[in-house]
Amino acid sequence: MDHNVYLLATDPNDPCRDIIHSRDTNLKVRVICLNNDNYVPDNNEIQLYGYIESKLYLFETIDINAEDALDVVGAIQWYADYCGSPEMEILPEDPRPGHHMAM
Repeated sequence: MDHNVYLLATDPNDPCRDIIHSRDTNLKVRVICLNNDNYVPDNNEIQLYGYIESKLYLFETIDINAEDALDVVGAIQWYADYCGSPEMEILPEDPRPGHHMAM
């Protein structure tokens, strides 16, 4: 089984923002700590959520294309493991009250 290799770009001005890059594909995932940020998700991208050390994180793709969509969960799992939380549950919706998307 092939394993993707991920790289992490950190924002020197904001320790709560990272970007996960796949070395082998075009996948990029923005990581934002929602406890400190009022970020508005992009409706054209995939958003998933998870808690690391009681902080809620948004994982949002950047210019996602169809062939990379299946690798998003793997990238998020890699990040959770990197942060020392390999058991992090990946959530499909924002769990904060009043932040669920209307269908």
